[in-house]
Amino acid sequence: MSAPENLTDKEFRRGVEGKMMGQINLVLIGQHYINPKGSFTLITGALTHEPQKNFANAAAANAAVEGFVRAAAIELENGIRINAVSPTVIENSPQYFPFFPGEIPTTMEQLEYGFRKGVFGANTGQVIKS
Repeated sequence: MSAPENLTDKEFRRGVEGKMMGQINLVLIGQHYINPKGSFTLITGALTHEPQKNFANAAAANAAVEGFVRAAAIELENGIRINAVSPTVIENSPQYFPFFPGEIPTTMEQLEYGFRKGVFGANTGQVIKS
């Protein structure tokens, strides 16, 4: 995490390669192996819509994943669905609490139910807030 004035191209690309491209590549490769009517559920985060200081990189990666989910939903074949779960700061990551003032942490149970909705629900192209 770095403030924009201290964020380098290399640091920014690390976030893009990790959170963004890691998940996108999962779908790009996995679409050829997943069962018909299968489901992908990715993870983004509240930073997409509620940015915090020092998280420009994560906010951009989250937004890109959400855009990919919406676009891929109309292109995936064989009834394959894709969604994303978007939690706030997660309860078992207290080291991040100071960076998310006023946010109520997402419980592991809430996160689980968000993923259940993405995997077993009927929707596609959705961003599920948890």
